[in-house]
Amino acid sequence: MPLLPLFGHQTLRDGFAERWRAGQLPASILLHGPAGVGKQRLALWLGQMLMCTGDNAPCGECQGCRYALAGQHPDLHWIFPRPRLKDDPGPDEASEDLEQAIADRVRDHGLYKRPGGSEGIYLYIGRLLVQQASLTPAMARCKMFVIGDAERMVPQASSPEAANAFLKLLEEPPASTTFILTSSEPASLLPTIRSRVVSFRVPRVAHDDMRRFLAEPAVRERLGPGSTDEERERLADGAPGRLLGHEEQAATFTRARAFLEAAHGGREKWLRTAFAQGGKGARGAFSDVLDAVSVLLHERARTAAAAGRDQSALAAARAVRAVEEAKLATLQNVSPQLLSARLLRQIAELGA
Repeated sequence: MPLLPLFGHQTLRDGFAERWRAGQLPASILLHGPAGVGKQRLALWLGQMLMCTGDNAPCGECQGCRYALAGQHPDLHWIFPRPRLKDDPGPDEASEDLEQAIADRVRDHGLYKRPGGSEGIYLYIGRLLVQQASLTPAMARCKMFVIGDAERMVPQASSPEAANAFLKLLEEPPASTTFILTSSEPASLLPTIRSRVVSFRVPRVAHDDMRRFLAEPAVRERLGPGSTDEERERLADGAPGRLLGHEEQAATFTRARAFLEAAHGGREKWLRTAFAQGGKGARGAFSDVLDAVSVLLHERARTAAAAGRDQSALAAARAVRAVEEAKLATLQNVSPQLLSARLLRQIAELGA
């Protein structure tokens, strides 16, 4: 049960194919754009092209293409946020966890929800990536690493040698190795990572391609009855992935809007809202809310800047930084209630 075809992004595909045939494909690439537009699927398409041994790559029929579409090619590595494993797992356990997660995504034809807020690309995954990058290709002439939601890379202050090793991989990739990072929040990536990649923006999917996506039997089965294609197309707004887990996302954004409103309700409102976020066991759901708060603040900053309200735009941008700091703190086992109270006060003081 392979991945669904890639819908849309033909201009980018043609450009990448032309660069590849000319031997000018960058070794470290960042695909960025709205959530759900198919950045990881585009990266995997590019990986399939590199693994292809047939004519008119990617041909979809050769062994390399079949393995890539099944998520089983030994030289096409797909890395994305996962729930944190206990203790400090070794490379074998980390690899097994990723392989199972990839198998689950392929079983669902690549129709998966956005990772939860507590999922990340942790230090042990970074170690595994560095180890795999040091190996020679097992089957193809090259290796490719697709790193989805790369902004979820957990800062590795306690182990700078591992972080430095990964950054060096991006700066000086091993021979015949390509790295493709994807992100819906490129500003949240470490500056040292952004400076080492060539960025390409992935646009929203066009109308005709959205209709082809919605006509796929696997998509219709996954989405189920209850909405027309026209309603779904309006909801997706050119980002097919938005249709997956939409109800959960809508509930999260409702909580995020209430959170921002509470920032201007005074100390009593802050405390009530902070208490409602739950204790340490609710870190995953709270991280999802923080992700949504960050998106809403980004929208506020863009709207204010477009209207010439520079002070409001600056306040929203500074609030985004405070939210990102809170998101990092959730990874350090800090209570969501304590983080919420502090963050609400910061947002209020900034006037965002």
